[in-house]
Amino acid sequence: MRSPWFSKLSLIFSPRPPRNWLLLCLIGVIVVVALLGSSSSSAFDSASPDARTDIYTNYRRIKEQAASDYLKLRSISSEATSSREFSFCGKDTENYVPCYNVSGNLLVGFKDGEEFDRHCEVSGGQLHCLVRPPKEYKIPLKWPAGKDVIWSGNVKITKDQFLSSGSMTKRLMLLEENQISFHSEDGLIYDGVKDYSHQIAEMIGLGSDTEFHQAGVRTVLDIGCGFGSFGAHLLSLNLMVVCIAAYEVTGSQVQLALERGLPAIIGSFISRQLPYPSLSFSMVHCAQCGIFWEKKDGMLLVEVDRVLKPGGYFVLTSPAAEIHGNSLSKKRDSMLKPIEEFTKKLCWSLLAQQDDTFIWQKTMDANCYISGKQRDRPLCKEGQDAQSYYQTLVPCISGTTSKRWIPIQNRSSGFFLSAAELEVHGVQPNDFYEDFENWKSVVRNYWSLLTPLIFSDHPKRPGDEDPLPPYNMIRNVMDMNARYGGLNAAFLEGKQSVWVMNVVPLGAHNTLPLILDQGFAGVLHNWCDPFPTYPRTYDMLHANGLLSHLISEGCSMMNLFLEMDRILRPEGWVIVSDKLEPIEKARSLATQIRWEARLWVVSCLDSPVFNIWMPVVILSMST
Repeated sequence: MRSPWFSKLSLIFSPRPPRNWLLLCLIGVIVVVALLGSSSSSAFDSASPDARTDIYTNYRRIKEQAASDYLKLRSISSEATSSREFSFCGKDTENYVPCYNVSGNLLVGFKDGEEFDRHCEVSGGQLHCLVRPPKEYKIPLKWPAGKDVIWSGNVKITKDQFLSSGSMTKRLMLLEENQISFHSEDGLIYDGVKDYSHQIAEMIGLGSDTEFHQAGVRTVLDIGCGFGSFGAHLLSLNLMVVCIAAYEVTGSQVQLALERGLPAIIGSFISRQLPYPSLSFSMVHCAQCGIFWEKKDGMLLVEVDRVLKPGGYFVLTSPAAEIHGNSLSKKRDSMLKPIEEFTKKLCWSLLAQQDDTFIWQKTMDANCYISGKQRDRPLCKEGQDAQSYYQTLVPCISGTTSKRWIPIQNRSSGFFLSAAELEVHGVQPNDFYEDFENWKSVVRNYWSLLTPLIFSDHPKRPGDEDPLPPYNMIRNVMDMNARYGGLNAAFLEGKQSVWVMNVVPLGAHNTLPLILDQGFAGVLHNWCDPFPTYPRTYDMLHANGLLSHLISEGCSMMNLFLEMDRILRPEGWVIVSDKLEPIEKARSLATQIRWEARLWVVSCLDSPVFNIWMPVVILSMST
């Protein structure tokens, strides 16, 4: 039986592999055995005869396991020495997104907008090379300054595309040399972003947009978010706003939002369901998002209804236009008539209309869908929405029989769910809170290891202010196997200014509804396939137990590491915890993709008899 201290190892990754990592690892093993040997004698003095027998037996088992694992390390390291580094991809792949091939999709017959959808089955597989950054790439500015100023060379949008993008965009953005500046937090109002947010709040009966939480609005799905300024403003109000926009060959909204450090993911409403369960968001927002909601017999609105929580809001702002005389009422009629009947069948009520903005509220009464005109929209069968992962759009109504059918106004305001709310998800409160306490301790350990490394890579220069702890060096984290979202909760508890994209692997226990109900960002994903994002969009990747899950699913670990390299920004970090065999295989792959490894021996468990120690390998990605 494997000893506890070798059952789980942690790695923190980054490129330029030093060749002495194996020697350091073996030293770590020797230190473990030495420490256990030195601590056991004092432990025997205070233990009872029976306890001494148990301790001696456990100690011998640990020593035997250490010898066995040492031989495995030698075997795996001999294989690693013969591994070859991956080469770099061509310059034309600097912004490569797998599974999105518009020309290839057109050749196989996709049309009417579906050519912009995600089609991994026709993409021809993943590139087995390293996606390099553009020549002009620069490390993003520290958070939160990086939310308002980005390097233009880091994104696909060019100066010509910027200048031709319309007057609204040009007023919102100021292009200065090699920077794009967004002035969302300087007290000024560009294009009325703050006024617009305040207007929405008043339309739903609030005095100010600072009261969104009081109305139950905590998570917002922003469709076609432009350059993310509305989301950035709501994020400053402690709302979780996720931008979702279709793949774009040039001038990507999602890439620009992520470069600003804002939550975003590639996706569209054209033909498939979004990778979210029903009842996921308290508000869905569309401002000039380019979607014709009346198309496909209203099925696009049905998809909005599916992801919207009871009592949630659908905010639709039409394209700006000059209004003269009675043209306002005509425009209102032209906007409402195509979708008015559909919204009635969805049990939505038109809450308010002002200028070009319309707000509908979803019913809080699930029985509404089985009465009157609503009978034209059948209810989905039980379990039909259990694993919504790019399934075909359906005309039926979801979520009405779910235990999660709770109006947003009746939900907990913080990320801590009550025992009753946890029971809805089938989660024991003790298990949930113990998981959270564990992650609080783990996050403290992560920062204690990362702080000196980040500061050694970014030393203080003359005239600089004293650097803060490394929170402002990391804007976003992807938790690749999020479980309950404990890592996210620990970041919030520690008041660390990062946001987390919580990913629930397909095939694992689907805890995404629990994560979303805590007010976090999250998504379902099959890690056998690439993730729907642009290159260099995450500062840190975290994976606990993901490698073992990947092996059980029969997926390629090599493809996973190539994908991690693609979506991680230069000088980013990766932390992986798992069993010995997948960890050692991962460390071998890390050398092939030019990541750097560093080794510590740290305490991982406090025992009443003796301390158990384990080696922690830290790897980081260089430019």
